[in-house]
Amino acid sequence: MPLTIQPVTETFVAEVGDVDLSRPLDAATVETIRDAFWHYGVLVFPGQRLDEESHLAFARHFGPLETSIGVYRTDVAPRIREDLSDISNLDRDGRIWGADSRIRRYKMGTRLWHTDSSFKHAPARASLLHARSVAPVGGHTEFADVRAAYDALDAEMRNRIEGLVAEHSVFNSRARIGFTDFIEDERSNLKPVYQVLARTIPESGRRALFVASHAGRIHGMADDEGKALIDRLLEHATQRQFVYTHRWRVGDLVMWDNRATLHRGTDYDDLRWPRDMLRATVSDEVNSCEREGVAVPG
Repeated sequence: MPLTIQPVTETFVAEVGDVDLSRPLDAATVETIRDAFWHYGVLVFPGQRLDEESHLAFARHFGPLETSIGVYRTDVAPRIREDLSDISNLDRDGRIWGADSRIRRYKMGTRLWHTDSSFKHAPARASLLHARSVAPVGGHTEFADVRAAYDALDAEMRNRIEGLVAEHSVFNSRARIGFTDFIEDERSNLKPVYQVLARTIPESGRRALFVASHAGRIHGMADDEGKALIDRLLEHATQRQFVYTHRWRVGDLVMWDNRATLHRGTDYDDLRWPRDMLRATVSDEVNSCEREGVAVPG
């Protein structure tokens, strides 16, 4: 039986059925999924029963796997392997974290609009998040289409941001929520990087905004002016007409193109409801400045 692809809108988000991602996929099926992914930016695969190996095997069809920044958290024992990110509220023993957990306070930053790993030299291309348990109330994920947001900019703003470069750092996003409790391994290994404010997605040729809560100052601008521009672009890109809200079900695998989208988690009672999700992340090949042919500030 061929894949079923059911669009949510004509150009943003589609559900995919009649496929079992726990099994090896033939080349034609992979190519169909890839084509849909580059077009819609977000794909939802309901009812997937994946172990870690099958999750990662599917992710590899979209590029090289990224190592989680959890490897720098030497103050806590990891719950999962280093090529998966732990998007849960659980400790290594499967217990819900405490109210004063440092990791809990750090992860509150995921409730800000962001794109994964923009704070790495080669940012994330695709993220694939699998739900093993979900909160019965809340805990949704919102996605914003930054391609459509770029298309909706007026000519003056497009010209203004062309070639501009912003500094991205996980310290910038956490500063927005008042978190500064980084350990030395995190501080020494997560140095700021530069990314362009607008980029072209190679597979579709579409231009897209590249802004996020990780973005801080803009090279060549006063700090206040740069922050105001970033905040203005974030507000523009996350208007309701650009946003899809995903309400999670156990077994959902949701994958998104980080070059085409912003996302954020919504609130839930994380001290009451266990939430167990694993994310595989695929890295882009190069830094966005290199891809756009923009000089990286020295």
